[in-house]
Amino acid sequence: MKGDLFSSEHMVQPATAPGMTVENAKCIRYAVSGEMLARQGAMIAYRGNLQFERKGQGVGGMLKRAATGEGLPLMAVRGQGEAWFAHEAQNCFVVELDPGDEFTVNGRNVLCFDASLSYRIATVKGAGITGGGLFNSVFTGQGRLGLVCEGNPLVIPVSAQYPVYVDTDAVVGWSAGLGTSLHRSQSIGSMLRGGSGEAVQLMLSGEGYVVVRPSEATPPKAQQH
Repeated sequence: MKGDLFSSEHMVQPATAPGMTVENAKCIRYAVSGEMLARQGAMIAYRGNLQFERKGQGVGGMLKRAATGEGLPLMAVRGQGEAWFAHEAQNCFVVELDPGDEFTVNGRNVLCFDASLSYRIATVKGAGITGGGLFNSVFTGQGRLGLVCEGNPLVIPVSAQYPVYVDTDAVVGWSAGLGTSLHRSQSIGSMLRGGSGEAVQLMLSGEGYVVVRPSEATPPKAQQH
């Protein structure tokens, strides 16, 4: 068979090293040699001798699900082989963490990660009244973290002189050392007179980076039965 579909642009080549790589803008490949973790339902193809096991609530846990209605069940992938992961054709990116690094990320943006990484669920300080960012996952250790984002994310530097204000529905994550608090940008009267309606943002201050997706939260899809 011939045609553009079978060009080198789309043809998968053999993996050259174990671990995580970006296969294309919408997909991450993981050459598994041992164990890795991924969001349940994100595996779109695999080859080799791999086993998949549910990991319960995973990132977000029961606490986040009870508080916000959100959760991210995980699965462990074990064995020898290759697996490809994607989620709703969102763009894929890889974050490399070194010892001492810490990255806080919204669970909805997690696709897969190395088993060498540790994560915990943390309350976002100052965001107790926001449903979109009440609990986030904090990753530490050494390894790679695969993320998804609707569109190409913005990585905005944060400094002590220039804090950054983000919509809680648009924030993807941020680096260690940043403080968070709620910021009210308009009075109720201003909003009633035709303001933007962006009454509350999450303010990040300190020294580091915040990652923001170029869209707000989309309405949940209707359940199919």
